[in-house]
Amino acid sequence: MVQLLLRFSQRKLVRFGVMLVCIGLACAIPLWASKASKEKPVEQGPPDLLLEGGRKLHYERSFSSEKEVEGKRGFFKKLMDVAIGEPDHPHLVRPYSIAVDSRGRAIVTDPGANGIHIFDFENHKYKFIERRDKGRESMKSPQCVAVDAQDNIYVSDSTAGKIFVFEPGGKFKRAIGSLKGGEGYFKRPTGIAVDSAAQRIYITDTLRDKVFMLDMDGQIVQSIGRRGNGPVEFNLPTEVLVANQDLFVVDAMNFRVQYLSRSGGFETEVGRVGDSSGTMFRPKGIGVDSEGHLYVVDGLWGVVQVFDREGRLLYYFGARGTALGEFQLPAGLFIDREDHIFVVDSYNRRVQVFRYFGLPKSAENPSSGNVGQKSLALQGASQ
Repeated sequence: MVQLLLRFSQRKLVRFGVMLVCIGLACAIPLWASKASKEKPVEQGPPDLLLEGGRKLHYERSFSSEKEVEGKRGFFKKLMDVAIGEPDHPHLVRPYSIAVDSRGRAIVTDPGANGIHIFDFENHKYKFIERRDKGRESMKSPQCVAVDAQDNIYVSDSTAGKIFVFEPGGKFKRAIGSLKGGEGYFKRPTGIAVDSAAQRIYITDTLRDKVFMLDMDGQIVQSIGRRGNGPVEFNLPTEVLVANQDLFVVDAMNFRVQYLSRSGGFETEVGRVGDSSGTMFRPKGIGVDSEGHLYVVDGLWGVVQVFDREGRLLYYFGARGTALGEFQLPAGLFIDREDHIFVVDSYNRRVQVFRYFGLPKSAENPSSGNVGQKSLALQGASQ
């Protein structure tokens, strides 16, 4: 009985001590917070880029770790941060590609971390997917990512030579590209796009200079292209995108993006080699907005250029640097249904989010597709 009383008294003393510490920390937090706010002013994003016809490009935010998913931390969480230190948050190491699913989750491949980050901002959840030490089905270098209509996740692995497929929750489903014996039949799969309506998967094989069309079971239906610099010829193709009725292929070392039909027929092309506005040197991620404009990341110049279907440069945004709205070796790009533009800023270890506000519906007319060359001189366009 005496021992029980002693234990009970010890517990009361411990609780009392913890309570005193918390009260002391609670008193200190306002002073600490006010100092922190003075020492770390909030960095301002770039001003809106104003375009013709009432269009504009607006910088929204950036994210780089699980911390941004949590949202605002409550009082007691802040208290614990002061008491025992803020917890370690998983963060982007060398992100490359991004896709956003129907739930609004941002899915980012990260070859530097050898895995995939899933940022669910709406539900304040974060998940990291990896497949280490899985023998022949190990994921070695995740490259590009796409999602289907059911939010299944497809990831190309340039080293393993396969496509890894995961359920929306992150559970591994299967690998595409494995032959009997475990070897892959892709030399270097890079870009990937899923056409759920037609039940087709498109994969660029960079070293074969081809685009493979597969069915949803992973069987090759058609091979598109060959090495060269003519129509439907490629020199190290990388990213691929299905949008509207077109198949877009980044023809990296021909310094262009080819527009193909979904069956592989040539339609047109955008780009030429150079170091000035409207040319390309290291084309990376691509996307198409609600007005049909093509966005192309140039990894070397640290900008995103926007073209119309005729290949005319409409405007560009970004510059090389570390400030908000600037990029260092940007790679992936994704545009959602609401014209949010996600740019993977690889060397800055973050994703930056912009939003394009197109022509107001009341002002739409058949000739309103072009933003106009004048936009190049407007505020926010810098190189």
